[in-house]
Amino acid sequence: MENLEELHSFLKNSIENANTQAEIDDIRIHYLGRKGKITELLKSLSSIDNIEEKKEFGKKINEIKSYCENSLLEKKNLISEREFLSSLEKNKIDITMPGRRPKSVGVNLLTKVEEEIVSILTEIGFRVVEGNEIEDDFHNFEALNIPYYHPSRDSHDSFFISKDHVLRTHTSGMQIRTMMETPPPIAVVSPGKCARRDAIDSKHSPVFHQVEGIMVDNGISFNDLKGILELFCKKMFGDKTQIRLRPDYFPFVEPGADLSATCVICGGSGCKTCGGEGWLELMGAGMIHPNVFKHVGYDTNKYTGFAFGMGIERVAMIKYGITDIRMFYENDIDFLKQW
Repeated sequence: MENLEELHSFLKNSIENANTQAEIDDIRIHYLGRKGKITELLKSLSSIDNIEEKKEFGKKINEIKSYCENSLLEKKNLISEREFLSSLEKNKIDITMPGRRPKSVGVNLLTKVEEEIVSILTEIGFRVVEGNEIEDDFHNFEALNIPYYHPSRDSHDSFFISKDHVLRTHTSGMQIRTMMETPPPIAVVSPGKCARRDAIDSKHSPVFHQVEGIMVDNGISFNDLKGILELFCKKMFGDKTQIRLRPDYFPFVEPGADLSATCVICGGSGCKTCGGEGWLELMGAGMIHPNVFKHVGYDTNKYTGFAFGMGIERVAMIKYGITDIRMFYENDIDFLKQW
């Protein structure tokens, strides 16, 4: 019994002097572990023959064990609270200090370029029409003289969300809707987001932005198209900008043309940006195909018109010398704040 009193006294002093969680854990293992002193004493009960003595001895050991468990838990909670308060004091925040301002930039470059394109075209006389990013098959393909066997109508090239609906591959659908609702003369541009199943590389992205325009009236000619696009390019890239029109094919125009502008880096003399040619491809254009007029109910003997379309990313890359389209979508603050 004297050994038990001594054990209890030593245990009490050890717990009172413990100042860390590690010391508490050491005491618990030393007394209550599988080979701890209290555990060994409980095991030794089987060697006591006298029943009354065994009961008394067992009672004392269980009292010490209960004291040990409760005292360790109480001291552990006390140390945890002390460490928590110490941490709060150490990491104290002065709420009167001014906060750190997050990095921010101005208007996104693509938005800036889109607004500039639209501003130039509205000054010329176009009005803006906008629509949904989900388009039906008729307005996105059929009415634009794109036949059922055309590759762009394949699920490998476009994002179909149902049999008859697709994430629009261009904004031309709004031009069809406008022509179906409005008799000539009309001059509209339609900016917006588009989607195609393009592999991501420095020049292509499955999500991109376009501005497309049409003008329809009596006597509209290819000369009108050339003059307006030349004026647009000079306002967009500078008065010295020249344009080049070469024959090209698009299902919804006939004749069709590919428009290139003189390189903004070398001024047309040839450099790495333009591949030494002095020209940068900018947009597609042409005279609206008679089949398109038939779909919208326009008299092909009375009216003519032209259409054009350009990628906003493409215009931004040419104007600001950006070589990789992916830079627009990486949310790099250092890149975006340059503009």
